[in-house]
Amino acid sequence: MSAELIVHGAEWTVKELYVYPNEFIYWSIQIVMYPYMTGLVAGAFVLSSLYHVFGQKELKSIAQFSLVFSLALLPVAAMPLLLHLQQPMRAANPLLTPHFTSAIAAFGIVFSTYALIVLSEIWFVYRKYFVTQVELLRGQPGFVSTFRRSVYQVLTLGAYDLSVDALAADKKAATILAAVGIPVACFLHGYAGFIFGSVKANALWMSPLMPVIFIMSAVVSGIALCMLTYIVIMEFQAWSNRRRGGHLQASEIRGAEAEVIKKSARYLVGFLVAAISLELLDLIFRGYTAMKSWDILRSVMYGKDFISIFVLQFTLGTIVPFVMLMLPGLTIRRTVVALVLVLFGVFMMRWNVVIGGQAFSLSFSGYMHYEIPVIPHDMETFKEGVFGALMVIATPFVLFWIINKFVPSLRHDLEAG
Repeated sequence: MSAELIVHGAEWTVKELYVYPNEFIYWSIQIVMYPYMTGLVAGAFVLSSLYHVFGQKELKSIAQFSLVFSLALLPVAAMPLLLHLQQPMRAANPLLTPHFTSAIAAFGIVFSTYALIVLSEIWFVYRKYFVTQVELLRGQPGFVSTFRRSVYQVLTLGAYDLSVDALAADKKAATILAAVGIPVACFLHGYAGFIFGSVKANALWMSPLMPVIFIMSAVVSGIALCMLTYIVIMEFQAWSNRRRGGHLQASEIRGAEAEVIKKSARYLVGFLVAAISLELLDLIFRGYTAMKSWDILRSVMYGKDFISIFVLQFTLGTIVPFVMLMLPGLTIRRTVVALVLVLFGVFMMRWNVVIGGQAFSLSFSGYMHYEIPVIPHDMETFKEGVFGALMVIATPFVLFWIINKFVPSLRHDLEAG
């Protein structure tokens, strides 16, 4: 027993029936969080591109917010992998020596390219604001003003031209980058599905539809998170404005917010239909072909994991929010509940793929169950448990709060600047 405890995964794996001695749930909650967080990055960028590329002017405010929010999400995309690795100091190797001979190694090229696209687009969108802030802070006393002006001077990169032609060039460059960034963002997350879909030894993962399913659900989760965060921030602005007795009426904030949310909800419903259609198509295809491993897969999907797949993921996480968003008279409160359920449904999809794919033994005669560590007693159970997952979820909001101090993502901040 003492020899077994040193194996990664032994502390949270419960075995049932005949399971090989070297089989454990090696990929735990952090590998669930990894495709979930990268999906949020891709979805947030797609939402921002609806304005910058497709000219949906009604979505301008939430598009600006989503662009900056995607930057805050980006560093966290690789954070679950770093927490999961036993040798995290070697994690930089794919970034330093990227090549396409491995799906993991190709991540270095895709991740770096996408990061450069997001940073460049934000610079072109907010360059005018950076230059304006440098002038406004000129000569103001105090360390904070001096520090902020120094930061904005760096952010301008020496480009102070605010002529009509220069601003038009900025807008054109931002549009081009947003258009190029859409396939790169999708590929950033699609390769995660490619990794799972190319594992021939696992019957649940091996499917050519896996990358497409991952991409479509990523867009759904990213749009839902941006909408939810946007609503919370706008409602907080309305509440704080009432307390201060500001010049902007809370009704004005809520009116603009409602129109933006209704428009965004239409796109969310469209991507939600596409995601559920692909997942059902994959499920029907597996049942129709009935390959050699179908018996064990059927026992997992319709037996062991029936609640998590058909009740939590499909019903509570997809059908219920779809109905709530499609009903007439959409309200902010109903939208918030639907968005939370959508995020939960996509998370359960990732859970069912990662954990469910390891639920059955390669002997096809046994099962393994994952008991997530709740109260950690060492670093391993902290990283691979509830607290590790919560740390990953909280980090992008902290980063966004810091970034938003210098790159305001809300329209009222920009108008005030």
